[in-house]
Amino acid sequence: MRAFFDDNLLLGTFAAKEIYSAVKDLPIIDYHCHLDENKIADNAELSDIGELWLSGDHYKWRAMRLCGVEEEYITGKASYCDKFKKYAQILPMLIGNPLYYWTHLELKQIFGITEPLNEKSADTIYEAANKKLKKLKVRDLLKRYKVEYIATTDDPTSMLNAHSVYDGTIVAPTFRPDKLFFFDDDYISALANVAEVKIETLEDLLAAISKRLDFFVSKGCKISDHGFETFPHSYATQTEAKKLFARRNELSKEEKNSLFGFLLVWLTREYARRNIVMQIHLTVIRNNNTEMFKRCGADSGFDLIAEPQSVKDVILFFNQVQDDERPVTVLYTLNDANSSALSAVTGAFHNVRMGAAWWFNDTVEGIRRNLSTIAEYSVLGTNLGMLTDSRSFSSYARFDFFRRILSDYIGKFVECGEYDMQSAVCIAQNICYNNIKGVLGL
Repeated sequence: MRAFFDDNLLLGTFAAKEIYSAVKDLPIIDYHCHLDENKIADNAELSDIGELWLSGDHYKWRAMRLCGVEEEYITGKASYCDKFKKYAQILPMLIGNPLYYWTHLELKQIFGITEPLNEKSADTIYEAANKKLKKLKVRDLLKRYKVEYIATTDDPTSMLNAHSVYDGTIVAPTFRPDKLFFFDDDYISALANVAEVKIETLEDLLAAISKRLDFFVSKGCKISDHGFETFPHSYATQTEAKKLFARRNELSKEEKNSLFGFLLVWLTREYARRNIVMQIHLTVIRNNNTEMFKRCGADSGFDLIAEPQSVKDVILFFNQVQDDERPVTVLYTLNDANSSALSAVTGAFHNVRMGAAWWFNDTVEGIRRNLSTIAEYSVLGTNLGMLTDSRSFSSYARFDFFRRILSDYIGKFVECGEYDMQSAVCIAQNICYNNIKGVLGL
């Protein structure tokens, strides 16, 4: 029997271990996350592991609810010490869940703690971790994990005051215009104010967005991001879009979808002109528990997997622009039921790639399934690798989690004589670091 979370965790073959040794210490480029750039700028203290882990991690909140923990210990007013102990109590139930892996990898890599976290060990681990945290700040964790680049997620109205370079880590914004697609007057007024453009017509709106895009680029932005349930299924012409925008408060569902389609295509071309990568996150249904949404707000663990994306609508979107008008576009699907079909689409349109296993799929088997699907229906060698998609500064253990699974996946081909070791090491290093570095021009 192997030791608990030993150095060969998730590495099932000698080839996997050799590949992993070539990628485990590579720098990290976190090209999609939800970290607070202000905490990086301030080099915030990390005084309590309960706060570090449980102040904003909806993965842990959801798991605690699934195990019957009262909301008082999740998003309520209980102390972080008590919240930590409740999490410790339920952790042994999470066998196979990525949280079990992430939690123990973080304990080992950040705190040097190698015993399992559970109800009996909670007090001792809480005390030992907090003793270690007294000597750590946010940037210490970034150095520990060799984080070279962080792309935060930012609304077009954001002022981006804290994006800069801190102790060798580039902190850059990501243009996330989801709120634009509601065509809400209050939001449009906020955009007009920050862009210093009076917005009365569609042309005014596009001018304001263009100014904000240029501002984001001046702050180092290289990436955009979109999150929606499905692609549009119709696209207004500019003439039609002008009329729709003028009466935006009385649009039918179909008309709003068509206006959404126009703006999404317009943004696609604008990204290409500025060499901005376009990320698209699909098939998610937000804020499903009405009562808990009112109580806890968004991003609290109540989002769910939507139906598979219509591949015909994906094709319709990509046919709206010419190949030379399309930026590097990365697709992430929360529902991987038709990942093979989406992966096949990447072969029909220039500059389109499948992204990492996202959210509910960010598991041992989910990552393996993602890698296998991309390898079989698209191409694994150009994959952009891992990202945290996290609000926690301790979440960089997820890169190690991914690198182990990737090494094990590739290593099996080597062990079977189906792939040579030199190529295996090269492709693993490219996926873990070189590909995304090249795409971002770092």
